[in-house]
Amino acid sequence: MIKAVMLDWAGTMVDYGCFAPLQVFIEVFAAKGIEVTSEEARIPMGLQKREHISVMCKMDRIASHWHDKYGQVPSEEDIDALYRDFEPRLFAILHQYAEPIPGAVDLTHRLRSRGIQIGSTTGYTRAMMDIVAPAAAKQGYAPDVLTAPDEVAAGRPYPWMIYRNAEVLGVYPMHHIVKAGDTVSDMLEGVNAGCWTVGVVLGSSELGLSQTDVNTMDPGQLHLLKVEVAQRLAEAGAHYIIEEIGELDRIIDEINERMTGGDRP
Repeated sequence: MIKAVMLDWAGTMVDYGCFAPLQVFIEVFAAKGIEVTSEEARIPMGLQKREHISVMCKMDRIASHWHDKYGQVPSEEDIDALYRDFEPRLFAILHQYAEPIPGAVDLTHRLRSRGIQIGSTTGYTRAMMDIVAPAAAKQGYAPDVLTAPDEVAAGRPYPWMIYRNAEVLGVYPMHHIVKAGDTVSDMLEGVNAGCWTVGVVLGSSELGLSQTDVNTMDPGQLHLLKVEVAQRLAEAGAHYIIEEIGELDRIIDEINERMTGGDRP
């Protein structure tokens, strides 16, 4: 049976739409005279934030504009400078983006009532999570374990954060764990760790919509966007796709039934 879940933070359990880091990524590139789009800034979501900036710098359009302005593509020193600008900007606003996503807190109550432990991984550093986690706890969400990418050898897509959680929780083998998240890097993390992996659509960075946008958008247009997100997450290896995080325990029931029959992720 499933003994633990590994939950992502922004876009999965808190910060509907994963907006906290988005504008900051756009701002730090703008400060260097480079315009980036929301779509470009969202592509690497879920990665450790310096790695996120590095991936953006390697995107063809961004690298080309950087070369036009500075005579070379972004160097490691340029990436470091962008990240140094990124951190204080993000620290200043993080506390505003810790509100649990609808259904998240109730889910944790149901999981704990079944004896399922709650671990968590993130693309934020520990210093960033030292802002987010207490703010989320005041609003009802506090996992049993939190591991940040700067506390292990490497962040996503590597499985080390999940392994650290599993070690602390005392859960093994890894098929007794469900990993849930909202980004491609979340799916890769879960698959690489050998966990059952579940992608979440609503509230996700992949969808990139606020709750107001979701509630007011034309239903046909929203459906098409949700289908596109589900496809990206499935292509990244998700075993299941759910619309809302509150559906996770239903999927756990299905997984338990499959494992009883001998299935493994």
